[in-house]
Amino acid sequence: MAPRGRPRDTQVDERVLRIAAALIFERGYAGLSIDEVAERAGVAKTTLYRRWPTKDHLAVAVVARLQADDEITDTGDIRTDLVDYMDKIAAGLNRMRAAGGREGPSAGAVGELVAAAARHEDIGRMTRQQYVERNTIALALIERARVRGELRADLDAEALFDQLAGALYYRVMITGAPVDRAYAERLVSSALEGSLACH
Repeated sequence: MAPRGRPRDTQVDERVLRIAAALIFERGYAGLSIDEVAERAGVAKTTLYRRWPTKDHLAVAVVARLQADDEITDTGDIRTDLVDYMDKIAAGLNRMRAAGGREGPSAGAVGELVAAAARHEDIGRMTRQQYVERNTIALALIERARVRGELRADLDAEALFDQLAGALYYRVMITGAPVDRAYAERLVSSALEGSLACH
């Protein structure tokens, strides 16, 4: 059966998400307004509300779009690759928690996005699926390092990745401590201490 209605305009989606991202970074989560995004994008409000029923839905879509630009490179050196990826995650978290000019230890928009996933069952499902897709790529990176003998043969790739990514979110959401490349390097070194293969 052919789909009913007009096909979704990806150019409109891109324009809307770009404008929404600019508003979040400029004013923070509280400053995001679907009505204002619709006006700036030159799109009917009903069109936006059909695609993103709430501000929460739109904000999560913005983050998914931003994350899609973060590549996970495989140079053949697992330490370097993991530091690079943790640094990208940290940069994204810092960008979101500083949105709206926030300073200091506040989780900022990161906390709002976590709350949005708890408020809306569909956002929770969508967010988990996004992380499953991203994590699959990271786990494959770790698995390739294990296969080529860089990491222990009995390594639990999922547990290693949880230690790394989980620590970044913990610092942003709970302790408010900074996350940067220096911390990513410390984190990866500590996590790999017992994971590297003995030669």
